[in-house]
Amino acid sequence: MAQKPSIPKGTRDFSPTEVAQRNYIFSTIKSSFEKFGFQPIETPSFENSATLMGKYGEEGDRLIFKILNSGDYLKKADAQLLTDKNSLKVTAQISEKALRYDLTVPFARYVVQHQNDISFPFKRYQMQPVWRADRPQKGRFREFYQCDADVVGSKSLLQEVEFVQLYDDVFTQLKLEGTTIKINNRKILSGIAEIIGASDKLIDFTVALDKLDKIGAEGVIKEMTAKGITEDAIEKLKPLFTFTGTNQEKLTQLKEMLASSEEGVEGVSDLKFVVDAIEELGLQTATLEIDVTLARGLNYYTGAIYEVAAPKEVKMGSIGGGGRYDDLTGIFGLKDVSGVGISFGLDRIYLVLEELNLFKTVALPKPKVLFLNFDNDTSIVALKTIKILRQNNIKCELYPDTAISNKQQKKQWKYVTNRAINYVVSKIENDSFTLKNMETGNQNNYNLSELVKALK
Repeated sequence: MAQKPSIPKGTRDFSPTEVAQRNYIFSTIKSSFEKFGFQPIETPSFENSATLMGKYGEEGDRLIFKILNSGDYLKKADAQLLTDKNSLKVTAQISEKALRYDLTVPFARYVVQHQNDISFPFKRYQMQPVWRADRPQKGRFREFYQCDADVVGSKSLLQEVEFVQLYDDVFTQLKLEGTTIKINNRKILSGIAEIIGASDKLIDFTVALDKLDKIGAEGVIKEMTAKGITEDAIEKLKPLFTFTGTNQEKLTQLKEMLASSEEGVEGVSDLKFVVDAIEELGLQTATLEIDVTLARGLNYYTGAIYEVAAPKEVKMGSIGGGGRYDDLTGIFGLKDVSGVGISFGLDRIYLVLEELNLFKTVALPKPKVLFLNFDNDTSIVALKTIKILRQNNIKCELYPDTAISNKQQKKQWKYVTNRAINYVVSKIENDSFTLKNMETGNQNNYNLSELVKALK
């Protein structure tokens, strides 16, 4: 017996209904992107390994899918490395390309490569799949879509304010109430690391802190200890694990806590600007919340950090995130081009809308009228008519198999019912077309011009 076919773990097939529902989310996000002045671009699904590696931290690098070189990829590999089974060093010799891990680093590469064709500040949006060699679980896939919006070439904090509004606009359009836009600033995290005496462990500190909602305080402390962060430093950090109050109260506490750190004070000031502006402007659906444990484990963030939590009644990881990166293009040779951007996790948003029954009834692509095929002699007439109807932008098709027996004819009527087709041409005779309205049951005979008019 042939083995049943399957797909790789962490990937999915999508039915026509699912595709239509996903397209609803895509079109909603795209509409908001363009409303806010963003322009679309696309980049290749894979990049040179050198473009991606080293940009996401140690954990991120491990999750990048590498592509084996074409041909005999082991031919140029060092024999000793193969003998020693040194996979990290061998990989660099047998793989020169990798599937993109996110859309931000490829965008930075795009900006540098096309800098002479871009008008700054450049506002771009991008909606494409990305791949991560992660452990699949609910809401976490190995292939998934990101919908990104970024601005490069401006250091204005007004951009940070606009991205909060953009998140709010999209979730309002999707009728997704109860989302929380969490915000922090990398400078605050640097300031905290400075005052607890762990500046040399900043990356280890932020990666561990970012996991607070997943592994709890004990887990974070255990990971920090393993990374060499001292007990004294961790003790000073503990108040952050239960940091509460309104946004303004949190800002006051942070200002006092970070008074001795110049970078920390600057981060508090930046965060206050955004919070004050949003309080003045107001939000439609979402809530803005300062989260001082929010770190996001990506090395390139330098300022604002965002993460969007789904409504509390849904157990789901973040459905969006992003932040400020002051010199991401610098890694590709273009210095002092600041950028800030956010991402929507389409696949997780889909799961949230599905769980909350928030999908509108989506209309699947279908013909407006189906020509039944009960007679071989009229099939060419039907095709000629269909050609004319399509020229008039009327969606139509001919059932391909001729039905002779009653059983075969019933099969065609069942097809009409299953696809919810509105009109059926059941008979063609002497240039006359019998058209049935499947909703009302009414049936009339028309010539060709009358048929076009009736269907339009």
